[in-house]
Amino acid sequence: MDNLTIFYLSLLAVVAVWLLQVLRQAYFTSLRSIPGPWYTPFTALPLKLSALAGKRIFYIHDLHQKYGPIVRVGPDEIACASPAGLKEINKVPSFPKSQWYFRQAGQPRHGVFTMVDNRTHQRRRKMLYKGFGQGFLRENWEGRLREQIEAAVMRIEEEAKIHADGEVDCLKWWTCMTADISAMLFFGEPFGMLKTGEEPEFIKVVAKTMQGSIVRADFPWLYEILKRIPTENFGRIFRASSYVLEFATPAVLASKKEGGEANLFATMIANAEKDDEQLDDYDVRIEAANLIIAGSDTTANTLTYLIWAVLQRPALQKALEDEVDKLPADFRDADVEKLPLLGAVIEETLRLYGAAPSTLPRTVPRGGTSLGDSKYFLPEGTTVGCQSYTLHRDPRLFPDPEKFDHTRWLPGAPEFSEDARIAFSPWGGGARICLGIHIAKMELRLATVLFFRRNKGAKVSPSTTPESMEFQNYFLIAPISHRCMIQLKQ
Repeated sequence: MDNLTIFYLSLLAVVAVWLLQVLRQAYFTSLRSIPGPWYTPFTALPLKLSALAGKRIFYIHDLHQKYGPIVRVGPDEIACASPAGLKEINKVPSFPKSQWYFRQAGQPRHGVFTMVDNRTHQRRRKMLYKGFGQGFLRENWEGRLREQIEAAVMRIEEEAKIHADGEVDCLKWWTCMTADISAMLFFGEPFGMLKTGEEPEFIKVVAKTMQGSIVRADFPWLYEILKRIPTENFGRIFRASSYVLEFATPAVLASKKEGGEANLFATMIANAEKDDEQLDDYDVRIEAANLIIAGSDTTANTLTYLIWAVLQRPALQKALEDEVDKLPADFRDADVEKLPLLGAVIEETLRLYGAAPSTLPRTVPRGGTSLGDSKYFLPEGTTVGCQSYTLHRDPRLFPDPEKFDHTRWLPGAPEFSEDARIAFSPWGGGARICLGIHIAKMELRLATVLFFRRNKGAKVSPSTTPESMEFQNYFLIAPISHRCMIQLKQ
């Protein structure tokens, strides 16, 4: 038998083994009975292509509308739109995160957002948590957060005065605000975006990171090819993680300072030392970079959709203006938190326009599960996740779900069902709930109050349409036009 024959026989054997594995996964596991398109037992390529196109949430949502609350979206991946399933995924100990997070981050060491092992994650989260507590933030950072928020509202007003029609892009300035706040908290001082109105190099690199992360997570072989193309543009997209970590050096320096120039990591490191834990300089870089990425566009986009939703409803706008106008001049976040209409508007915004409504991939733990009230058994190792985009639009949980209806959250409104309370998950849930939830809520409350106290009668610009505000979904959502033009009274 010559060498060429041996080569072809070996190749045939490899193909045969691969084909048997595909057929086994498709037809000889318990996943075979789960409904879905004919092709998903063999490939997840349509799902991955929808992610590249910024339409993943819509692809999965459409499958749920056609096939029900449990649908197969890939050979070993299941999408769930069941409150009972979400409850089981988030129970303690929760399902571990999928390796998808680590692949997407592209970092050589895990941070709190990408840690797969639950115990490791719990230790790191405990180390970080004190700095993110509501009481700690109000005592140590509320004043400085408010300074940045007031500066953002002033910049919106200043830019509006330049134009005869009072037009200004509020998304631009909310993004500057949240980026400056994140840099102040994690780097020790703001980027200065509110002063210049321009993106610093770090934020430009972060934007490239988000573009490359989808390719890295879903097409690792393609990513390995593209990152080797020796051009600056490709480098910033496909080698961005190393740039991000390099730019995070100020976080390390600030963590070693005391007093006003310190950042949240100074508190975290002090807590770690008390518990005999370690957070070295590289850990600080990873966590700072991840936290700034997580804390900037998320809140800015949600706040933009809140302003847009309210300005389209003049009666609601007038009522909100009246409510926030009654606050004393020296109001605090604790005062704002008690406003019922503001709270209702924020909750309804989070239901329809929460910044991260995509699937949060988890891995079925050892022993497998039937996933709450589902009749389908999922073997261990299966990737499963729920997306709040679909859960928040379930008419059985939220009547007339596509309608922005803040009254459903007001005191005296009919109580939500237990399933609706479980399904409402704009911050995630369980032990993996958003670490920065109190920072984001404080920003949303204070920015909304300050904007509507100072800018009564603002309007949506004619150039801002439902089409321009449609979602683009690269894990987070953002207006497809990447702007939101409003008009202030001159």
